[in-house]
Amino acid sequence: MPPSVQHIRAITETYLSRYPHERDGLAPLFTALAGDDDPTSRKTFPAHVTCSAILLDHDKRILHIHHKASGKVLAPGGHNEAEDPDLPTAALRELHEEAGIPPSAVVALPGFADIPFDIDVHAIDANPSKGEPDHKHIDFRWIFRLRSEHDVTLQTAEVGGYEWRPFTEAAAPTVRTKLALL
Repeated sequence: MPPSVQHIRAITETYLSRYPHERDGLAPLFTALAGDDDPTSRKTFPAHVTCSAILLDHDKRILHIHHKASGKVLAPGGHNEAEDPDLPTAALRELHEEAGIPPSAVVALPGFADIPFDIDVHAIDANPSKGEPDHKHIDFRWIFRLRSEHDVTLQTAEVGGYEWRPFTEAAAPTVRTKLALL
């Protein structure tokens, strides 16, 4: 069963207690939560929730994945699935699917087991072949660190490569800023 609207709203309010200045930027999320459709469904438009895993290694580098479909280099992540009971589990599933790193190989950064490190709203172009209009992804970004060294094994159908970047070169500017404050 996918995460409930109440679960997502509670997580968001806890997040906003740390970052109150971000409330206005999350307006698309509150609109999605007020609608009748499942906000975690990839078929909910004009916006739906996605989840990503920000993974730090022992050298404080962040794992970035080369996504074939978008051509972008991002943290491992994507759409929620019906079997994801909560948002952090969705991020961990995506990490495992895209990079082959199992949930047992990582641990949440202290203070971030139940709260996302970052929430980002970004535009996605229309994809007529999938019947998708222009829409927004509301990406809940969860932060983890490796417990021990682990090989990256890519899901080659969707992923074209990976790299470990210093946090000062993280793809997401908001992630760079928040990591600098830790």
